[in-house]
Amino acid sequence: MSGSTATTDADAWREAAARGESTPVSPIGWVRFAIRFAALVLLLAVMVPLHYAWRTIAYGSPFPMLFLRWTARIIGARVKTIGTPLKRDVFFISNHVSWVDILALAGASGTAFVAKQELSEVPVIGWLCKLNRTVFVKRENRMNVADQINDLREALADNWSVTIFPEGTTTDGQSLLPFKTSMMSVLEPPPDGVLVQPVMLDYGEFGEWIGWVGDESGINNAKRVFARKGTFQLCIHFLEPFSPVEFCGRKAIGARSRSEIEAALLAALGKPLREFKHDVAPVRYNAPKQGDLPPLE
Repeated sequence: MSGSTATTDADAWREAAARGESTPVSPIGWVRFAIRFAALVLLLAVMVPLHYAWRTIAYGSPFPMLFLRWTARIIGARVKTIGTPLKRDVFFISNHVSWVDILALAGASGTAFVAKQELSEVPVIGWLCKLNRTVFVKRENRMNVADQINDLREALADNWSVTIFPEGTTTDGQSLLPFKTSMMSVLEPPPDGVLVQPVMLDYGEFGEWIGWVGDESGINNAKRVFARKGTFQLCIHFLEPFSPVEFCGRKAIGARSRSEIEAALLAALGKPLREFKHDVAPVRYNAPKQGDLPPLE
């Protein structure tokens, strides 16, 4: 298969996945899937007992962070950090491309997350998120924002660092959506000593393939990533932190963070950002549909 043909097929598979169609996997792809899944189960069997054993003698277990770091590596991510993440009293604000973001960011910094409530209902994944003390929110539940902000304040005090993805959905790594700042209300007023650190995630040429966009189901996206040949690089840029005290409210904090992330993403891509062409509603965990494309090699 020529390079141009392979590229055309890959584009077709991505478009089909975004329409909600099931991505076909070749026999060797299923072998890669099985090997990675088996490695993940083995890692889980080792890390979970160690985590609970640690919790009997101390509170801050390192094993969720280690588990997520190695899970990212098992599925093919080769994470490179640029800049220095703050270790405590920090509110990370990041762009969002994939569920792989959570593995890589937590593995690199130990941060907890704010995530969609739907994720808590996904078998295994939801349980793993709870191990990492994820704060689950319903973005459409506007009547309960105050309670969600209180949960976020408690998580920030308990975990030392919390990450939010204010775009509200995942993109293709070539775009940056407007920031939704409701969850930044925890910074009105800012807790004492807490800083904001913008984070830019760059998958480079792999962003479009890794990205979870459109009507693709979480199951299909995970299948594509687990069955993928080879590795992919993810560069995590920890940008210059700033004090939220210097800004007048969450919208100003969000605007400053987005400006920093946009500048870093433009520099990494070396070209203008493009308009995100998919529906920006939160990712749905729907069952995959059957497609009719040839197998993925």
